[in-house]
Amino acid sequence: MHANVRKVTDALEAAGLHGRVRELTTGTHTAAEAAAFLGCEVGAIASSLVFMTERGPILVLTSGAHRVDTDALARRIGVEAVGRATPEEVRAATGQPIGGVAPVGHPAPLPTYLDTELAEHGELWAAAGIPASVFEISYEDLRDLTGATEVAVV
Repeated sequence: MHANVRKVTDALEAAGLHGRVRELTTGTHTAAEAAAFLGCEVGAIASSLVFMTERGPILVLTSGAHRVDTDALARRIGVEAVGRATPEEVRAATGQPIGGVAPVGHPAPLPTYLDTELAEHGELWAAAGIPASVFEISYEDLRDLTGATEVAVV
């Protein structure tokens, strides 16, 4: 098991969420690819996106069905601006590559925001530390696991 996947698995187990990580035969780098592979709606993909603010990096867990409105998000979370992190910033903040960023398993906790749109789906799928691994989780469990603040991101 890849070290990133082990960290995510450990975080899930510590929260009492056992046996949910799946290693895939191929990597999925977009929400649409992941949804097609898993046979679910693209909106049920909980994409973990890193953004930069004047306070440092933040993690936004958003539905794969839409894009984050960074101006609206900045207003809602009380920062001046929200901008997409570079691949290097993503790896520095999470220890994980773009396309595989998990909601947990990072070197240090990140301020995390959960897209309220995800509540519209039953089970969600999130990356588990590398592009070729995912785990299934409910909206409530994802919120509780990450300590995320719920916010509309569109």
